[in-house]
Amino acid sequence: MEFTEITSRQNATLKHLARLAREKKYRLTTGEMVCEGEKMLYEALSSDVKVNSVLARTGAAWDTDLLTKAEAQGAALFSAEEKLFTLASDVEASQPVLFSCMRPVQHTVDFTKVRRAVLLDGLQDPGNLGTILRTADAFALDLVILCEGCTDPTAPKVIRATMGAAFRQGVCQMPLGKAIEALKAQQIPVYAAALEADSVPIPAEGLPERAAVIIGNEGNGVTQNALTLCDEKIIIPMSGHAESLNAGVAAAILIWEMTKKGG
Repeated sequence: MEFTEITSRQNATLKHLARLAREKKYRLTTGEMVCEGEKMLYEALSSDVKVNSVLARTGAAWDTDLLTKAEAQGAALFSAEEKLFTLASDVEASQPVLFSCMRPVQHTVDFTKVRRAVLLDGLQDPGNLGTILRTADAFALDLVILCEGCTDPTAPKVIRATMGAAFRQGVCQMPLGKAIEALKAQQIPVYAAALEADSVPIPAEGLPERAAVIIGNEGNGVTQNALTLCDEKIIIPMSGHAESLNAGVAAAILIWEMTKKGG
């Protein structure tokens, strides 16, 4: 392995990584994102995402086989002392390595291959989005669609919460109306999770094997546009006193309800 040592906070690579960690606009402009940890690097290298550069913290115990694999796949290797390394991280307790890679969000989707999907309507919390992506990956959901007003799926907090699912789970960004139109063109019914007077409980047998569910904003729920365009409004039956669930928890239950029939 051949490392380039970073010795100045003015180093171009260090500044690039720091901006990727902190600036959404910069991530969008460059088409890259930054991730931390060897688990994430392993997931990135195992996917079709291109890893551009890897920064290792001097003195840390690295997985040399992993870094060798990154170098073999074309990544440039850098090292830096902790005081410089931490400038590229957005967390206090940083990992031994961090890296930049291309954004894994899909630009085009073949809806003929989609059977089950979740549409996120204004979801803002990075932790919730990461949880939903992780859950969708666990239950082999075909697609997570981020519609208007959603948080950036490549923000470091989101990526950390996915525990690697960001490199496996199909994700696209699309206006809600266009996404619903594409799903309905494939005869996939679209449900909105909403506390409305005409909402109906999820049936005991679960949702159809081909279905899509809209999850709304943490504070305001789904938009009026979603309520208008969906085929049916649904609620999760609850026997306790809480009126609603955390968006990430609600999405996990609904994903289960879409997949529990199997097939």
